[in-house]
Amino acid sequence: MQIDETDRALIALLAENARLPVADLARQLGIARTTVQARIERLQAKGILAGFTIRRGAALKAMLRATVLVSVEPRSGPAVLARLKAMPVVEQVHTTSGRVDMIVTLSAESTEALDVTLDKIGDVQGVKSSESLIHLSTKVDRAG
Repeated sequence: MQIDETDRALIALLAENARLPVADLARQLGIARTTVQARIERLQAKGILAGFTIRRGAALKAMLRATVLVSVEPRSGPAVLARLKAMPVVEQVHTTSGRVDMIVTLSAESTEALDVTLDKIGDVQGVKSSESLIHLSTKVDRAG
């Protein structure tokens, strides 16, 4: 099953709040309510969505995953975080202590999509530097 950008954005919204009304999901995604409902039903039929739980492993097995280490300019963290949260391929953002300020987990369909996203992250105002680490294989996965 192909998971496109809209599916990933829908899954991300449901991961934040699985009880959002379909009308709210449609408004946030900028698509028709009936389209959202059809996508939810298709994701449920494929076993990616189950009840109020997302089976992350099933949805992301075929995806190219990466971790991005991000350093930001002083006092720009909240603005950078807001921009990162708006990117559909961004799964997680962790603030950290140490040599980087944020650890960002991405999931993209292709190297081209990953490349575009890495460029977008680098272009975010307030990002001082970034380093990407592409996941080659998963040895332990307790999340899904």
